Parts: sequence; C-alpha cells; structure tokens
Amino acid sequence: MNKAEQAKELFLSGHNCAQAVVCAYADELGLSQEQAIAMSACFGGGLGRQREVCGAVSGICMVFSLKYAPKDPKDAAAKATFYAHIQELCKRFKEDNGSIICRELLSLPPGPSGPTPDPRTAHYYARRPCPDKVKSAADILEKYLEEIK
Repeated sequence: MNKAEQAKELFLSGHNCAQAVVCAYADELGLSQEQAIAMSACFGGGLGRQREVCGAVSGICMVFSLKYAPKDPKDAAAKATFYAHIQELCKRFKEDNGSIICRELLSLPPGPSGPTPDPRTAHYYARRPCPDKVKSAADILEKYLEEIK
C-alpha cells in the first residue's frame, strides 16, 4: 500500500485529515504514531474545525517541513527555496482539488464549525470528500518527493 492509500485508510479509521497524512509518513520521519497523532491533531477540520487551510494540506506541509526545513534561521536563501516547495505543494493540491481552504472544499459557509466533530457514519462519508482529499494530498506529496530527490 502506498502512502496515499495508507493516509486514506488512516482517515477512514478515525484520524483527522492532517493526522492521516502525517501518520502515513511517521516511520519515515522517525516519529512514533503517538507523536504524529499529537503534533497534527490541531490541524484537523482546517485548524480546529475553523475551516481554514485543509488539514490534509497542513499535513503534507508538516511532513515536508520535518524532512526539509532549513536548519539555520538566518539562511534567507534556504528559507526562500523551502517556501517555494511549500507553495508548489499547495499549488498542486489547489490545481487538483479547486482550493486549499477546507470550507471551500466542503461547500460550507464562512466561519468556523462548532468544536464537536461530526460522527463518522455512512451519511458523513457520503457528503464529505475528505477521504479523497487526504488521498490526493498524500499522493501529491509522494510524487513531489520523488521529483525532488
């Protein structure tokens, strides 16, 4: 199973969108599943269900950061290169999915949702594209990481 399929399965098992992506890469990053779950928990639902940047997008950016973030905070050139990679990942997700904003992907009105997640039922999955967005994000990251090797 590739990382994209693994991320989708993790989402379907109850992880939020960011957790699903980060957990799929946890072993490669030297993280335990518990660490990956904890560090990405707040990004679900577009940052704590505020419906801002999609958690799956946040997840791929976290994975990329853990792998390639500049080590020297004063290295402006390295930061610029790094941010260009993040922008490219976001651009590719937007091209494939129409937006990087959770509320736009889910056709929700402006503003945050309540703090309580919706139950994961068949009805939930029938009206939410989240499993496919998680898979798309992880697939974009997987391909991009191969490109830049």
